[in-house]
Amino acid sequence: MVFVTGGAGFIGANFVLDWLAGGHGSVVNIDKLTYAGNLKTLASVADKMEHIFSRTDINDRETLDKLFAEHRPRAVLHFAAESHVDRSIHGPADFVQTNVVGTFTLLEATRQYWTGLNAADREAFRFLHVSTDEVFGSLGPTDPQFSETTPYAPNSPYSASKAGSDHLVRAYHHTYGLPVVTTNCSNNYGPYQFPEKLIPLVIANALAGKALPIYGDGQNVRDWLYVGDHCAAIRTVLEQGRLGETYNVGGWNEKTNLEVVHAICDMLDELKPAATGSYRDLITFVKDRPGHDRRYAIDARKLESELGWRPAETFETGLRKTVQWYLSNQGWVSDVTSGEYRSWVSEHYSA
Repeated sequence: MVFVTGGAGFIGANFVLDWLAGGHGSVVNIDKLTYAGNLKTLASVADKMEHIFSRTDINDRETLDKLFAEHRPRAVLHFAAESHVDRSIHGPADFVQTNVVGTFTLLEATRQYWTGLNAADREAFRFLHVSTDEVFGSLGPTDPQFSETTPYAPNSPYSASKAGSDHLVRAYHHTYGLPVVTTNCSNNYGPYQFPEKLIPLVIANALAGKALPIYGDGQNVRDWLYVGDHCAAIRTVLEQGRLGETYNVGGWNEKTNLEVVHAICDMLDELKPAATGSYRDLITFVKDRPGHDRRYAIDARKLESELGWRPAETFETGLRKTVQWYLSNQGWVSDVTSGEYRSWVSEHYSA
């Protein structure tokens, strides 16, 4: 039995689905069900005894304590987070509350539970904290990739709140001995991603014949990681990672935003051609967002050399799987793109 926080969100839900499909044991899925959490993603496991869902805010200490006492997990996998940079710029308070205060509350509940375990269970227990490469700040065009020893330099309220959570997790290991490991991942993409992020937003807009918004000059660089590869990396770190260590998880796929959008358009031109012209014709450059980091890139050699993990997907194979999934699951997209979401996109992605 493991706890997964944020298990109805994009990465968390993919992890839950992969975990259960692989027969790794039961899951208590703890999710507040904010706008980005969607139980429809978990429809295929809704009736499985191995999947227990609890609509719980990680700031709710009383309920967390009850869940620990009832289910007695061998590990906590902490995905729950507010994660969209643009939303953090316009509403930073939620990010501090969830990512910093929520992580603290979860750590305290976990520490109390872990302290009460017998020696063998205490030794086997793990707290895996899922974080981001954005805590390291921005890279220049020729700067070396982020490594696990890169100094923290967060540039947005989102990345600052994630940096704060990373520091808390580290402190709980060094102060209390809590058996933690942390992963810092690059940009994820794949099935079930909420369409405020670049790849699903572009797919959805293209299919609807709407403008494809690209910030600034489109030359911001990200390292892209297929979500299934990320899930495999997390399982590897959970079972083999050294306590107190951090592991960077990257896809070895540095792409500019414009390259990504071009690749999506070309794939849609092939798989679902528009009535007239190319989807590239819909590309629109919009005002850059404040403090937009220029480049992220992950050096994932530590994870490969110590634990033997490498991504299975190239950007091209992962993107094809992703585009095909969205083409086959338009009902899911329609369900999550509520009126509130459409208003938010219109406000923050206008030209």
